[in-house]
Amino acid sequence: MKLTGSLGLDALVERRIEAAIARGELDGLPGAGRPLVLDDDALVPEELRVAYRLLKNAGGVPPELAQLAELGRLLGAISRAEPGEAECGTASRRLRALMVQLELSGRTATARAAWQRYGEALRARCNASGLPVNRAMTA
Repeated sequence: MKLTGSLGLDALVERRIEAAIARGELDGLPGAGRPLVLDDDALVPEELRVAYRLLKNAGGVPPELAQLAELGRLLGAISRAEPGEAECGTASRRLRALMVQLELSGRTATARAAWQRYGEALRARCNASGLPVNRAMTA
């Protein structure tokens, strides 16, 4: 049997589902008789939906969300660190690299907001330490 296009595949899937229903293999499944809870993935590009759903079902997150979570973690580490701490320098370098990646990937609004939060965190640290604030940081 040669299947052409998605119509042939759709027909095969439908036949197999109907056969499983007829054999009773789908009786008593969790959630039977209740409406499906469908994820609203209208904002996800169509070619990425299946991959993102697989990631979600496996407990993973899309790379974009992982980057945003890392941004938040790095900003927090910078805000909490004492001036001159090695961890702060490492976090600052990683944060700047991540923000450049965001800009290069076309997510300039996210990167711009991250740059702003980074500047605010640095200004707060300088003020708390009595260090002079660089004019470039206040722009």
